[in-house]
Amino acid sequence: MTFTEEIIEAVWRNGRAVSDHDPDAWRKDQCGAWIERTAYGESAAEFGWHIQPVRPGETGSADNLRPFNCLNRYDVATGRACCMVTAEPEGRANRPPG
Repeated sequence: MTFTEEIIEAVWRNGRAVSDHDPDAWRKDQCGAWIERTAYGESAAEFGWHIQPVRPGETGSADNLRPFNCLNRYDVATGRACCMVTAEPEGRANRPPG
């Protein structure tokens, strides 16, 4: 699905900001995996991310969309995130530079 830049930005803000990182550049998905704003749609990037609906229907509404690291996804049928990569607890492999 193709999203407008306005929706992409709104979904980005649905990611979790972390106090010691610039929220315009770095956030975490529901799995706790780091994502980088400029890596939207880059499935091969370590911090690449994509957009997933979290409830059936309303696929174009930012309220129903969340950012996920490209290795993670959300299963609407079960209502659960499927986490292949996470940075929590802190210190695991998926972490931003700095």
